[in-house]
Order: sequence, then C-alpha cells, then structure tokens
Amino acid sequence: MAESTSDSRPGTPLTERSSRVAVARKLTRRAGREKAGAFLAEGAQAVGEALTAHADDRLRVRELFVTEQPRHAELAERAVLAGVPVREVTDKAAASLSETVTPQGVVAVCDLPRTDPVAALAHRPKLVAVLVGIADPGNAGTVVRVSDAAGAGAVLFAGDTVDAYNGKAVRASTGSLFHLPIARDRDVSAVLAACRDAGLRLVGADGHAAGDLDTADRAGELAEPTAWVFGSEAHGLRDEVKAQLDTTLRVPLHGQAESLNLATAAAVCLYASARAQHR
Repeated sequence: MAESTSDSRPGTPLTERSSRVAVARKLTRRAGREKAGAFLAEGAQAVGEALTAHADDRLRVRELFVTEQPRHAELAERAVLAGVPVREVTDKAAASLSETVTPQGVVAVCDLPRTDPVAALAHRPKLVAVLVGIADPGNAGTVVRVSDAAGAGAVLFAGDTVDAYNGKAVRASTGSLFHLPIARDRDVSAVLAACRDAGLRLVGADGHAAGDLDTADRAGELAEPTAWVFGSEAHGLRDEVKAQLDTTLRVPLHGQAESLNLATAAAVCLYASARAQHR
C-alpha cells in the first residue's frame, strides 16, 4: 500500500522524519494551512466524507496517510480508485499529524476551500448560521454539525472566530464540514450585509433578549428565511453587532439552569427555525 517517495524505500512506511510527513505536519497550524492552501481531516468518518466530496468534485483530496491497519483498507482502496495518492506511515508518524490523545491512524490532506460569504449564499438558503467571535474550535465544529443536521445552507465565520479548519473544529464537525458551504470574513458587518442581501432575516441568539423562541414561533417569525447569529461563549454578541440585527431572541429556560452552552443553544435555535420552515 505504501508509495515509494524520495525519503523512503518502496514498501517502507514513512516515518515522522520523512519530508512528506513534515510538510503535512505544518497544516496543524493556521499559518501553515493558509500558506499551503490545505488542511488535515483525521479519522475514518472525516476522511470518508472527504473522499466522497472528492469524487463529487466538491473538494480535492491531495493525499492520504494511513497506518497498516485492516480497518483502513477500504478507505485506502477508495482513495486509490479516486486517483488519490496513498502513503503508508508508521504509528508515530500518524501521531505527529494528529492533535488527539488517541490518533486514528488515517489522515487526509485536503484543499482549503476559498469560498466567500457572498458565494456561499448565492443559492439563497433559507437557514444559515453565523458565528461571531467564537473562540472554541470544538464549539465551532459542533455548530457546523448541528447546522448540517438542521438543513442549514451555509455556515459563516465572522470576525475573530476560530478557524473552521482547525483540527479540533474539523473533528467536531464529524464530516459535516464537507456537506455545506463554509465561508469566512473578518468584517462582521460585511457578513451580515451579505446575509441581508440574500434575503435573510438577521436574528441574534441572546440570553438577555426580551423576546424568546416560543413567542417568535407563535408569531410565525421563525418560518421566515433566517440567519441565526451566535456570539462568543463568554460575552455573547457585542452591542454594535446586535444593532445591525433585525431582532434578538433567547431560549426559554423552564428549569433552574442558569444558561445553555453555545453549541446547545445553537442546536435549539436552528432546529426551532428548521421545524417552523418545514411545518
């Protein structure tokens, strides 16, 4: 299964010191991803989805690194049939490409999508998630996964939000990153303007808002094409962002919990809109 390269003998697994592995390892850092125009997808689920996207011409997988384990044989075969180079690596080399405690031993190098918010919204989706200033990559990836499950048409990363292609964010999305357009712009106002131009109502999730999901649902507001805007885990949406929205809504809390974490609140909000839109 191993390919012959300049730093390995034919049939010999690449080590963590091989040039190909060293180049791929740079993609664990944002600067490396931006420079190379590529990112890493680790694990059977993510790699499988990446290969499907590759086969559908939605994204290019440049190469696949796998350890010699029977459970990776099917993915390796799919990659070979799709014309993707497969390189066998040692367990230590695979671990050097992983940011997890227990590496899965299969990593794909994928082209970094260069989609902007306007292009991501060109098909005028009825439901979109906008992340503003989200710091935790696990939360960001989970919101991508929830957005995919709820049928959203795009996820937009605005302002200082963490990189969507951070290793932890990619893993948390469990493959959903390959299912819908992901776009980024550091200009929050430009992202919100693009949503409005696409016919979307801008609704911010705010735990201190006067209105709540139940009231909005009864009024029929959630059935409208909506861009849900989610703020930082610690501070929520800044006042200058809220001033650009059509409204803000809170998730009603019927028990004694003080609040919901970001990913959970996003799931509740997105599904409330999805339910209303599909009713």
